[in-house]
Amino acid sequence: MGDSYDVVVLGGGTGGYVAAIRGSQLGLKVAIVEHGKLGGTCLHQGCIPSKALLRSAELFSAMKEGERFGIETNDLRFNLAKAMERKAQVVDQLHKGIEYLMKKNHITVLNGYGRVMGPSIFSPMAGAVRIERADGDSEILSPEATIIATGSRPRALSGLPFDGVHVISSDDALQLTTVPSSILIVGGGAIGVEWASMLADFGTEVTLVEALPRILIQEDEDISAEMARLFKKRRVTVLTGATIDPQSYRVNETTVTISATKDGTVQELSAERILVAIGREPRIEDIGLEATQIQIERGAIAVNEQMRTIEKNIYAIGDVIGGMQLAHVAAHEGIVAMEAIAGQHPEPLAYHNIARCTYGRPEVASIGLTEKQAREQGHSVKTAKFPFKAIGKALVYGEADGFVKVIGDQETNDLLGVHMIGPHVTDLISEAALAHVMDAAPWEIGHTVHPHPTLSEALGEAALAVDGKAIHS
Repeated sequence: MGDSYDVVVLGGGTGGYVAAIRGSQLGLKVAIVEHGKLGGTCLHQGCIPSKALLRSAELFSAMKEGERFGIETNDLRFNLAKAMERKAQVVDQLHKGIEYLMKKNHITVLNGYGRVMGPSIFSPMAGAVRIERADGDSEILSPEATIIATGSRPRALSGLPFDGVHVISSDDALQLTTVPSSILIVGGGAIGVEWASMLADFGTEVTLVEALPRILIQEDEDISAEMARLFKKRRVTVLTGATIDPQSYRVNETTVTISATKDGTVQELSAERILVAIGREPRIEDIGLEATQIQIERGAIAVNEQMRTIEKNIYAIGDVIGGMQLAHVAAHEGIVAMEAIAGQHPEPLAYHNIARCTYGRPEVASIGLTEKQAREQGHSVKTAKFPFKAIGKALVYGEADGFVKVIGDQETNDLLGVHMIGPHVTDLISEAALAHVMDAAPWEIGHTVHPHPTLSEALGEAALAVDGKAIHS
């Protein structure tokens, strides 16, 4: 038997390490079991490295238009190796920061592969944890509670497995050594859109294929339409309502080919590589669940509002429970779980109050209901859009595409949703999120004085426009 802990967390990603910190704050003795590096997918294969490369893409795109700003550039080139080096530096700095937080909060980090155990001589209930180390040694911990935070992996397209060379995942794409001349991206959600935007800025010929009627299907229809329009302007080919036939996949000398069917017509698509970005699947295999009564629903671990599984002392958080699969969601699920373990009776996480962000060019951010959802739920809807081209700061930036859309209830004047596409909207959405949490009305946002010149004025004007009071339209 190993040392005694109040809580053992399986997985040191965003959800896991945040949960551990909260547990330490509550006076609990906590250990994290992690077979890789602290920070998980978000830090090492997702949020941070991809956004570091997106920043490089953004700067490269801006510098191509430097003459508009009075900046003359000659022989402008993009160096992927340098961008990858900077990405690694950012990741390394943040990784060291997490390691520091573990020491500061007296959290034990155990390197090894962890599995939960069923009832045994070590514990009368399921929840003991067996740790297998790289050197072959093993250890068993018997905590009062266990949190499963094993995250997710890229989902492969059935019949088209990843090979890391011709058919790649977003994880593989982060390790590219050369910019592909062309790429076929399968999946028009946030991940697919971000990679389409990034690679297009790097000079890749991009084709984006989505089986559903539009890209960014979870966003408001006006947002999807605007992103599709701007992609077309940037010469990104977007095929919606198109299905890929894995059986048609062929590898040629310098390209791969595959067929897609749209409106009954089959067309052959070719590119240097295929990037499959159809979402992520929870990591539930080989973590000991078969020894427990834990229930699996739609491929994810089922939990209640306090993140507890059917096993009384086992909790689960983050991508492994499905849901929104966002780093900031996992973090707050971890806080809820740890506070529940400490007997604090935390408020359930209100998922409808959580903002969604897509970091392409332009960015997309949203909170609350789309216009279609609001109407389907029976609301008497009033909406307004305000364009960034009417905002001085957007023109100063040279990024004036996009708009802010506000959705309100005609009868109650409640704020139902805010949807943004444009420059830096992933930073602007937090004001709308706070308004949503506080049950603010659109007029209250509109009557908040937004400093000038700022991009935030677009939200203020859109909120005023809901009641026909916008000043600059």
